[in-house]
Amino acid sequence: MPRLVRLSQPRDLLRRFSGFSAHVVSLLDWFGIHPDLRWITPAYLPAGLTDLQGKTLYDPGWHFGFNWPAFIIVMLLTIVLVRGIRESANANNIMVALKIAAIMVFVIFAARFVHPANWHPFSPNGWPGILTGGSIIFFTYIGFDSVSTAAEECHNPKKDVPIGIIATLVVCTILYIAVVTVLTGLVPWQSLMDDAAPVVHTLKQIGLTNIELIVLLGALTGMISSLLVFQLGQARVWFAMSRDGLLPKVFSHVHPKFRTPDFSTWVAGFVVGIPAGILDIGTLADLSNIGTLFAFALVAGGVLILRFREPDRPRAFKAPGGLLAPIMTILTCLLLMAGLPITNWIRFFVWLLIGLCFYYYYGRRHSQLSDANLQAEGARKLR
Repeated sequence: MPRLVRLSQPRDLLRRFSGFSAHVVSLLDWFGIHPDLRWITPAYLPAGLTDLQGKTLYDPGWHFGFNWPAFIIVMLLTIVLVRGIRESANANNIMVALKIAAIMVFVIFAARFVHPANWHPFSPNGWPGILTGGSIIFFTYIGFDSVSTAAEECHNPKKDVPIGIIATLVVCTILYIAVVTVLTGLVPWQSLMDDAAPVVHTLKQIGLTNIELIVLLGALTGMISSLLVFQLGQARVWFAMSRDGLLPKVFSHVHPKFRTPDFSTWVAGFVVGIPAGILDIGTLADLSNIGTLFAFALVAGGVLILRFREPDRPRAFKAPGGLLAPIMTILTCLLLMAGLPITNWIRFFVWLLIGLCFYYYYGRRHSQLSDANLQAEGARKLR
């Protein structure tokens, strides 16, 4: 079940690469390098594009352009992953540490410039706004389950994976709350809408240029580490699905020298890189949210069904809550999905229909759990 629903992961990758590109553009601007807007902005901008002074640069809709920074970083990380990332584990840890340090610098130094008046009214759009906001900002919690895709490489996955996921959730939640509290206190919340690099742009807007570069470099290094993990997870998911027969066998091809799933990694690179150069971060975030919320609800439903159909099945991972946990998960996910605009639902059903068609005409027939494959396996054992 998890391998099937993780087909929605490329949409979250697209959103993250788009945000990385915005920070690269800010870094170039710091050094006085100003590339042509056509090569640093996506072709589709539903809300248009304005500068810090409010001047309109692009009207809403399509224009001639391509987000090259987003595409280039995708290709560079794809090359790294094809060659193997075992050697880069220590570097990844250093990048995560720098990201946390940048967050702490922002919170500590920028907190002195908070204007409490920006917090009033505390909930300008009421509960409907909170529900919609929770649905949209949900993408910040996407990716923690990617840790599970590396379970086969853990020394003690039964212990290490749950601790890794839960500890990361707790730490990141505290950091998220700290950042959003300071950020919304610095400037009115309306100025943060549709901004792929809100922290950096806010620091520039209020004149805190002395810490802007520190935060910018920390954000870039931290993003590289998270992007690396996401690209790794997506290729491994497709590799596992191919091994199970749900995708063509070529997706489980292993590079003869580097021993990595090279085909899956390259396909993931192009599937993510090209749309990341065309679509804006808001569109990508909406696509990511509804798909992943549905995926989480589907997994919780699978857990609920297995508790009745196979109560004695060996379970390597156990969680408290009994039946209440999956039921609450399903209800919460459906509630957040209800807060998303109707256009997201239309895109979701189109995406779901494409996936179901592929599963029905290919995955269902080639799966190792299909009746024909199970009978063939039984016949081979008898011989």
